[in-house]
Amino acid sequence: MKIQPPRIQKAAVIGAGVMGAAIAAQLANAGIPVMLLDIVLPDNPDRNFLAKQGIQRALKARPAAFMDKSRAALITPGNLEDDLAKLKDADWVLEAIIEKLDAKRSLWERVEGVAKKTAIISSNSSGIPMHLQIEGRGEDFQRRFVGAHWFNPPRYLHLLEVIPTPKTDPEVVRTFSEFAETTLGKGVVIANDVPGFVANRIGVYGIIRAMKHMEEAGLTPAQVDQLTGPVLGRASSATFRTADLSGLDIIYHVANDIGKVTPDDEDFSLTDSFRTLVEDKKWLGDKTGSGFYKKTKDEKGKTKILILNLDSMEYEDQGRVKVDAVEAVKGKPLAERVKTLYTAEGKEGEFLRGVMNDGFWYAAKMAGNVSNRLQDIDNALKWGFGWEQGPFETMDTLGVQTVIGNLEQEGRTLPPLLQSMKDSGREKFYEGEETVTPEGQPTKYEAPYFILTDLRKDVSRVVKKRGGASVVDLGDGVLLVEWHVKMNALGEDQLRAVQDGHKLVQELGYAGLVLGNQGENFSAGANLPLVLSQAQADEWDELDDSIKQFQQVTTSLRFSPHPTVAAPFGLTLGGGAEFTLHADHVVASAELYMGLVEVGVGLIPGGGGIKEMLLRFTDQLHPSQQIGATMLPAVQRAFELIGTAKTSTSALEARNLGFLRDTDTIAMNSNHIIQEAKRQVLALAPGYVQPIPRQDIPVMGDAAIAALKSALYGMHQGGFITDYDLVVSHELGRVLSGGTGNNRTAKVSEQHLLDLEREAFLTLLGKKGTQQRIDHMLKTGKPLRN
Repeated sequence: MKIQPPRIQKAAVIGAGVMGAAIAAQLANAGIPVMLLDIVLPDNPDRNFLAKQGIQRALKARPAAFMDKSRAALITPGNLEDDLAKLKDADWVLEAIIEKLDAKRSLWERVEGVAKKTAIISSNSSGIPMHLQIEGRGEDFQRRFVGAHWFNPPRYLHLLEVIPTPKTDPEVVRTFSEFAETTLGKGVVIANDVPGFVANRIGVYGIIRAMKHMEEAGLTPAQVDQLTGPVLGRASSATFRTADLSGLDIIYHVANDIGKVTPDDEDFSLTDSFRTLVEDKKWLGDKTGSGFYKKTKDEKGKTKILILNLDSMEYEDQGRVKVDAVEAVKGKPLAERVKTLYTAEGKEGEFLRGVMNDGFWYAAKMAGNVSNRLQDIDNALKWGFGWEQGPFETMDTLGVQTVIGNLEQEGRTLPPLLQSMKDSGREKFYEGEETVTPEGQPTKYEAPYFILTDLRKDVSRVVKKRGGASVVDLGDGVLLVEWHVKMNALGEDQLRAVQDGHKLVQELGYAGLVLGNQGENFSAGANLPLVLSQAQADEWDELDDSIKQFQQVTTSLRFSPHPTVAAPFGLTLGGGAEFTLHADHVVASAELYMGLVEVGVGLIPGGGGIKEMLLRFTDQLHPSQQIGATMLPAVQRAFELIGTAKTSTSALEARNLGFLRDTDTIAMNSNHIIQEAKRQVLALAPGYVQPIPRQDIPVMGDAAIAALKSALYGMHQGGFITDYDLVVSHELGRVLSGGTGNNRTAKVSEQHLLDLEREAFLTLLGKKGTQQRIDHMLKTGKPLRN
């Protein structure tokens, strides 16, 4: 009989420990009501104590487990004695209990008797094979069972390994994977039911081999982390900081467990120093406060990071660690860094080649074992360990035949995949829309969502290109303006590309425009070095023209004759936020860090951000309140939001703060926002009417200025704001009040507010205090409180 899995509308998580509670929080973030069940403590009168404790732990977690704390209300605490029967209401049941096979089998026996007969059943186990857990269960239960292995922290690590057993129905795998990707926002990798699955099998192997090569090369953990971190396109936690975060005991057990069941040539043996750390010292990383690193405080109470000397087993203050090979490639593109480091001389180069070759050889050997697709292995390392490139993508960067030659020089036996690549002479695993199978045979590769770098390879898709931006044809009559410079700082290329996009939509008869990209961040705001240099050169006419142009381009998203949709994600700050605020519709990634943060560098928003927030908050008032003193709460709300540089920690919070409207779309999976933005353009296009700038915005004039000044005086007297904060805040208050000389019943145009923004921006930019703040931010990355 064919299985018809239910649409997952309610879920249950069994096990309220660190992982279980955090998984429940992510379900709540996605709007899924969830029961959180755990055992009853015999001596505690609160039978739901452990589940409630788990929710509280998630609420206090740093980084935050909840995108908005109000989402905790979607979690219902319970226990396995009183509430087991309530599983009949859940469409998905997930366990996150102790990693013991007998405990899991016992739980599944109980669950089978009460769960909905159509419910999907899952285990979060990181090591116990899924097929062993369901031995003895009924055939129907086994067909609905699929592993769902999350990575910690569940909100932030994109990877979810979906692990079918031989008994799992393919429709269950398909339905659950679609739910995990779209509703939960995860990057799904289909893993085979083998020890370690994909990410841990290959990732832990890499950590263990790095320890061995480190000791052979005579390097320190800090030096290795410099070599294997961002410079190599990997997470800032690199190797040994990642080990501390994961827990050295976890790595210890995973390595031992995998080592027992793998062939002799898969060296999962741990070094003596690592065994000493775990077995003798009990230094397990962050959970015990000591691992390869140890946090302490100096005599002034300032946090200091000590590094373990593996020879003496003592912690030392090694100061700022610099590695020559790393310093030599800083600031260069990833491909150039990887190629240079792979061929570096000295012990640093020897270490890197050893570690990278181990990883290449092992990933190729595991192809077809841990997963049946190369892209799943690459994605598992990218999404689970924070790499920019997976092992096969990195081999493509270096040239596959170059890697093969190096492996053969080391005397290694090539895995079948690499032997096939050698025989064919193929230089890349990925070419255009083609990749290879684990056997090395060509096969078509179809991405499940837009990958803009792939899209741009088709030259016919790139309608217009500038140095730091492109206009790309998304198909179906929708154009995309894509920024692609570091941090997507806003300069001339980015502004002109938006103008190009509008012009091309009209000339080519397209439906509308999307503003988005797939960089690390949507946009971190203005090009501060350029702004500062122009101010110091007294180029005031040029600056005035630049700000006018900036305003024209940001507001063009609102007042064009075609629909515009912004697709922000990650850092969306300053000017990036102002572009977003003016779009007809926003499709935001759930992980959105949006704010008008200009006060941090002694400025105020100059691209319509103040205007938009004042409009939004005033429009939320009843018409009878949009006049006189009753308007003050709206003015104060905008003043506080902008004056404190408040930044959202999620799209849900951005909506609460007013940066997003209730009608805007929030997508849990950031990979899907371009595609969804395209869909929204097509939905808006039929019958779209070009908006007209408003002329009737109510302002309070001098009355608001007086009220804001009074509040600022108290804050300054109380030491809450500095002397220069006061200067910046006065300019902000002047704009929000509609300027001096207006009475409390005045009405102004949007252009009037934009002119006030521009004047205030230029006034502040000419002051020494602002220039000091900008210079300090550029040099240190931190705000100056002058």
